Amino acid sequence: MNIRETDIQGVYVVETTRHSDQRGWLSRSFCLSELHEVIGSRQIRQINQSFTAQAGAVRGLHFQHPPHAEMKLIRCLKGRVFDVAVDVRMNSPTFLRWHAEELTSDNRLMMVIPEGCAHGFQTLEPNAELLYLHTADYNPAAEGGFRYDDSKLCIAWPITVTDVSPRDQSQPGLTQDFRGIDVSVLTMPVAKQ
Repeated sequence: MNIRETDIQGVYVVETTRHSDQRGWLSRSFCLSELHEVIGSRQIRQINQSFTAQAGAVRGLHFQHPPHAEMKLIRCLKGRVFDVAVDVRMNSPTFLRWHAEELTSDNRLMMVIPEGCAHGFQTLEPNAELLYLHTADYNPAAEGGFRYDDSKLCIAWPITVTDVSPRDQSQPGLTQDFRGIDVSVLTMPVAKQ
């Protein structure tokens, strides 16, 4: 696995190698020993899979408030998506900046999104499937989010938005007094040295 840093601290892109022969191929999806510098002593607590039928659909932007904040590891199993992480951490030097990667079943990239970053994606092909590894259990009371089209973020969704859930349409916009999410209250697991 090759771990690539992005311009947002804690957001990584993980590249994996495909080993092929006449039967097909094998690719490592997760390896704690290789990802220890990213994950530290966190544990994967939940694994979710999503299916989105329509190209152009947007899901997000979602996060969980502390103390239920979570790191997410996102991988595309089928199709193509424009995967986005938005830094909403209080006092972060990249506060309200976003980073996006095209995740596909062919490129086998995985996006690592740390606590205090919101996540969303747009499907670039119909019938897209994503796999999410979470370091915290889902807690409905800790759920947070922002509108995908918030003018303070100016996310450049690559194709026309065709479908957004009523839940995501009703997410609040960022207000002038929004100062971010305080993830300093979390006891962050440290990476092994």
